[in-house]
Amino acid sequence: MPELSDLDRKILAQLQGDFPICERPYAEAAAQLGIEEAELLARLQALLADKVLTRFGPMFQIEEMGGAFVLAALAAPEARYDEVTALVNALPEVAHNYRREHELNMWFVLATETKEGIAEAIARIERDTGLPVYAFPKEREFFVEMKLEARR
Repeated sequence: MPELSDLDRKILAQLQGDFPICERPYAEAAAQLGIEEAELLARLQALLADKVLTRFGPMFQIEEMGGAFVLAALAAPEARYDEVTALVNALPEVAHNYRREHELNMWFVLATETKEGIAEAIARIERDTGLPVYAFPKEREFFVEMKLEARR
């Protein structure tokens, strides 16, 4: 992992919450950091390119907008793991995908614009991979705010 500058650490700490909601949010965030908007955008792009960040964007309550999401899993045969990963990740509905040491070794989050979209995405994954997908819908919601400090 690349060495983070003091500015990178400050950006990561500042942008973990309370991102400005305005016409030019990056300009506002940059002003709060004491830098120019172009510098903030360049630093964010570099952090993404260097894989320090895997994603930078808002988190929405998708159900409030008529959509749905679900945690899902499947058992990918080890010999096909990379192939199945590529097939699953090819769907735009797949928010993220991760490997687990378990019989169900591939876990992913599906997020769709409509509630019906979940079943459609699962059907497509099952058709494309030939493997059953197990969906684990949310039963209760908990809010856990976690802010990470960039260590040296």
